[in-house]
Amino acid sequence: MSTFSRGCALVLTLAVTIGLGQFVSSCAPVVLVGAGATAGVAATQERGAKGALTDTRIRADINHLWFQKSTELYSSVNLQVQEARVLLSGTVADPQTRVDAVRLVWQVEGVKEVINEIEIKDDSSLSDWFTDVKIGTELKNKLRFDEAVSSTNYSVEVVNQSVYLIGVAQDQAELDRVIAHAKDVQYVRRVVNYVRLKDDPARKS
Repeated sequence: MSTFSRGCALVLTLAVTIGLGQFVSSCAPVVLVGAGATAGVAATQERGAKGALTDTRIRADINHLWFQKSTELYSSVNLQVQEARVLLSGTVADPQTRVDAVRLVWQVEGVKEVINEIEIKDDSSLSDWFTDVKIGTELKNKLRFDEAVSSTNYSVEVVNQSVYLIGVAQDQAELDRVIAHAKDVQYVRRVVNYVRLKDDPARKS
């Protein structure tokens, strides 16, 4: 995603969250297409509309802090938020950037857990990036078309052929199917599972 597109997305997220529609005129087409779809998806997720709104606000606050800190941090670290649990992945050039990413996340109100999977590495090639995109696309399609999986309750991130999963599974059988799908995708080196079961008491803590 380009710097402009990601910046636009951040403005939209902030505007939708706090109700300031007058700030998004330049991104109006995205609002018209995305707002209704987002609300519809949120209603089907285990976290519900209220939980989705909280996660959206947390995501916006994190992006804001990262962008203020540095454009490298903002563009290099991948961010997923589910039920106030934050999963960080991606690659950065030095340890300090990794530390800054985590430190700033914990400054955001409402964050319950930070899962840090950021790698310090600066030798990823364009072919590596295309491979990650291919893996992510194939896995998301597998989940979407599997009637035994509630795909909207999962987030997928792929970094250097490692698949990171976060979300809420209806039961162990569904989670096993998701992990199996991930392992079945070509070029996947490993699958890191941070998914919780629907009845896990930790979700209510």
